[in-house]
Amino acid sequence: MCGIAGQVGRDPRTIQGRYAAYCAMQQTLARRGPDQRGMFISGRAALIHARLAVVDLENGLQPMQLDWQGETYVLVYNGELYNTPELRAALLHRGHRFAGHSDTEVLLHAFAEWGESCTAMCNGIFAFAVWQVNAGRLFLARDRCGVKPLFYTLTEQSLIFGSEIKTLLAHPAVPPRVDAAGLAEVLLLGPGRTPGCGVFCGVEELLPGQYAIYEADTARLTLHTYWRLEDHEHPDDFAATARKVRELVTDAIERQLVSDVPVAAFLSGGLDSSLISAIADANFAAQGKQLQTFSVGYRDNKKYFHATKFQPGADAPYIRKMNDFLHARHHW
Repeated sequence: MCGIAGQVGRDPRTIQGRYAAYCAMQQTLARRGPDQRGMFISGRAALIHARLAVVDLENGLQPMQLDWQGETYVLVYNGELYNTPELRAALLHRGHRFAGHSDTEVLLHAFAEWGESCTAMCNGIFAFAVWQVNAGRLFLARDRCGVKPLFYTLTEQSLIFGSEIKTLLAHPAVPPRVDAAGLAEVLLLGPGRTPGCGVFCGVEELLPGQYAIYEADTARLTLHTYWRLEDHEHPDDFAATARKVRELVTDAIERQLVSDVPVAAFLSGGLDSSLISAIADANFAAQGKQLQTFSVGYRDNKKYFHATKFQPGADAPYIRKMNDFLHARHHW
């Protein structure tokens, strides 16, 4: 998990002299990105990043910059691309060269090559921003299911964005005002929110499956939907459906095991964590490695636990069953 933020303005004077504000915005992202902090401030743009380093620890530093075919691209990115090898191969074929093996670098080259079309090609979870220096254009995008957050606000002279609402509120141009609609979000829907709502006045959320383009010269923002969930007739029988689901789930989990730092699984004894742990465990065992799993217990849980329809039984017996089944090293 990383954090991104920034500001793009029509007038460079909107950006210059705001370093203290950008540091305050970056500080709100510290828990999302404890490993490295970076900042790009030049002309009409400021891009901010806080990094949790997972892949290519040395060459994945951000903001990342690329000069390609007469344009300079600057990227800040929060996420993971699970089809990085496929995208890299396609880009190599088109003449791109890479300094490292991070998905950050692949995403930056993908945008330079295909522009906004790259979003439909990305298999992953992400929120990212690309500043095109010569064109004076900011591109924002969010993954299909909205796993990674991205909020923004428009002022008269600029667009300000960030991974979290409090990141925007750290900027002096975004006052923490709440109207009746915002109060309704907190009091009636909290902890949920209406999709697209940022609770505070003027704060918006880029929707899942959307990208946005902000033109600095005209201070104009346009929103575009690149993906939406659709329903189709399902012609497969049960056996074919089971095979396809197994294939999709296994592929999804194994693609998320790519890392340059140790990988572990949270094991609660529930269906989801047990399935993920089992597939990861088999993958590790095939490589002669041992998966590590973690579970959380609570003091006096037996004394105070009350069965509900949501949780009819305690987790511990199911966790122990999975421990007996897996080859993992478990930590309570």
